[in-house]
Amino acid sequence: MNRLLNIYTYLSLALILGILSSKVMEKVKFPNVTGYIIIGLIAGPYCLNILTMEAIEKFSIIPDIALGIIAFSIGAEFKLSYLKIVGKAPVIIAFAEAVGAVLIVDLVLILTGNDVPFSLVLGAIAAATAPAATLMVVRQYDAKGPLTNTLLPVVAIDDAIALTCFGLSVALAKSIGSMSDVSILTTLMDPVIEIIGSILFGATIGVILKFMTAWYTGNGNRLTIALAMIFLCVGVSNIAGLSPLLACMSMGAVFTNISKYSDETFKNVDNITHPIFLLFFVISGAELDITILPSVGFIGLTYVIFRVVGKVLGASIGAKISKSEPVVSKYLGFTLIPQAGVAIGLAGIATTIVPEYGLKIQTIILCGTIIYELIGPLVTKLTLTKAGEIK
Repeated sequence: MNRLLNIYTYLSLALILGILSSKVMEKVKFPNVTGYIIIGLIAGPYCLNILTMEAIEKFSIIPDIALGIIAFSIGAEFKLSYLKIVGKAPVIIAFAEAVGAVLIVDLVLILTGNDVPFSLVLGAIAAATAPAATLMVVRQYDAKGPLTNTLLPVVAIDDAIALTCFGLSVALAKSIGSMSDVSILTTLMDPVIEIIGSILFGATIGVILKFMTAWYTGNGNRLTIALAMIFLCVGVSNIAGLSPLLACMSMGAVFTNISKYSDETFKNVDNITHPIFLLFFVISGAELDITILPSVGFIGLTYVIFRVVGKVLGASIGAKISKSEPVVSKYLGFTLIPQAGVAIGLAGIATTIVPEYGLKIQTIILCGTIIYELIGPLVTKLTLTKAGEIK
């Protein structure tokens, strides 16, 4: 059968399977994104092989596009008029939940007898949170309220903090391992350069987008320009070694604050993104190799559980420090479970930085991704419902 299919029929299959899964999710009251991931997992190369590995490789452009659009949309949450209302709370909470996850995982791994360098590098990856699944749940149920208003800026800031934590932890792990051939200063500076470079580049594209949307009128033209700038942001970031997520968020943040056409431009982009996001999550599900789950053992289980503990405790402490509403302190940490692209990327970097632990770290992170991506959206939905922000 697979010989009779090409890229277009695979795309059609992925879209049809995804849209059918949403009907099943409606019946069991699960978020659509959970259905997309599960149907991708079932149809993917590690289960029924309806969507083959060759097909998944041909779809490689879609995740980059989807994440670029998601990051651009989240950038809209950084409107200064809104940030003046919420104050420093999202920054304080994002720092507390990311660092909380890192410290808790580090501590538990070290206390259970693992090597300190290994524990530091694996623990550093615990900071990363995937914004895509969270945003999809918020959009599907039109969640509104103080918890949602705090959540979106927090997941946007999280990646920058995760990169910084990773750089610091890796530098410390190397110094403990006495790897004299590696520059600690370079290791510390790399994430700083990546973060600053990504933000500056994205901001520049945001300014260009502002002038282009003022120059061209009509929804179609402005949508075309916005997509062109997102693609440019992702493409150049990949070439230059910058973070496409941070760059696109920065572009969206600058654009929303300096353009009077930003609201309608974001709306135009949102109107065409559903099939792209659906494909993104079906592909993400198809890429999950569920057969590796038994291989993670006690260390993997420790990481999966205590990362969530760190996120929940850190978010609660950050919310109390920033004097956020009680609903934020009580529930925010449970909406930060999803973990995917950034974590997998950092695990890949770990294989070159600490090769003696690289394969082990990659396996644990990939297994964690499977678990987090399957349960994360459902927990987010239940949490937002419990908080009274989903009707």
